[in-house]
Amino acid sequence: MTTVAFAEVPTPVGPFVLAVTEDGLVASGWGSPATLRERLGFPEAADPGRTASVVAQLNAYFAGESRSFATPIDWRLTAGSRRKVLQALYEIPYGKVVTYGELAARSGTGVPARGIGSIMGGNPLPIVVPCHRVVAGNGLGGFSGGVGVETKRWLLTHEGYLQPTLLDL
Repeated sequence: MTTVAFAEVPTPVGPFVLAVTEDGLVASGWGSPATLRERLGFPEAADPGRTASVVAQLNAYFAGESRSFATPIDWRLTAGSRRKVLQALYEIPYGKVVTYGELAARSGTGVPARGIGSIMGGNPLPIVVPCHRVVAGNGLGGFSGGVGVETKRWLLTHEGYLQPTLLDL
């Protein structure tokens, strides 16, 4: 039977929750652990050892000490074209971006750019599967995590893709 261990990590873009099964990171996001618990529906395991590695990796990312995540991913919340798009997104490196159309082409799924936006909005693994690195052809595009586009802007500035503004200094 699948169980899930949770951890809540304070970050510069708000409290971030991680959910880890026996197979790897299955979900993450902003908000309360209770919301994620309800959404997943797996029995909870009180197992801080299971979450320790991904917590350390997330902290290193926000400290500017790491540019990638080596945690195993449990892809069970995705399937079909959605999974292929998110797996193609997972390959986009730190500090780089792709447009919705470019990600559509990379995924090889035939999903149009508008569909890519919908998949990004339902990404169960933000930051680790970096939907913030997908931008519109004429600007940043949308973002549903944290406080919205400002969170996306912060993450892209943190990664060096965007230059800091006076408000960031």
